Amino acid sequence: MPIDATQPYDDSNIFARILRGEIPSKTVYEDEYALAFHDINPLSPAHILVIPKGSYVSWDDFSATASDAEIAGFVRAVGKVARDCGLVEPGYRLLANAGLNSGQEVPHLHVHIFGGRPLGPMLSS
Repeated sequence: MPIDATQPYDDSNIFARILRGEIPSKTVYEDEYALAFHDINPLSPAHILVIPKGSYVSWDDFSATASDAEIAGFVRAVGKVARDCGLVEPGYRLLANAGLNSGQEVPHLHVHIFGGRPLGPMLSS
C-alpha cells in the first residue's frame, strides 16, 4: 500500500528494523551514512536497495533536513554500489519513489538500483 511521504517518520518500518538488526538482509555495502542490500523480491537480475541510516521518509525530507555530510555520503554510496556491482558499463537505472502517486511502500527513503539486463522504457502506460 503506498504511503504518504509527508507523514512523520515511522520507526517501525521494515528498513528501520533492518538498520537496527531486527530483520536480516543480504548486505552489499555499508558505511556510516548508508546501507545497501539485495531486494527480497528482485525485479531485475541486479536489484539493490540503498537506504540512508538516518530517519528520512522521502527524498524531499532528506534533501530538506539531512546534513551536507549525510547527503554527500548517501549519494556517493549509491554510485559506489553501482560501480562495485559492475553495473556502470552495461548501464543501470535508479528509482526513488516518493509519496502516494509514486507507489512508495516503505516510509523510509530508499533508492532502487536496477541492472543486469536491458530495462526497457522508463515508464509504462
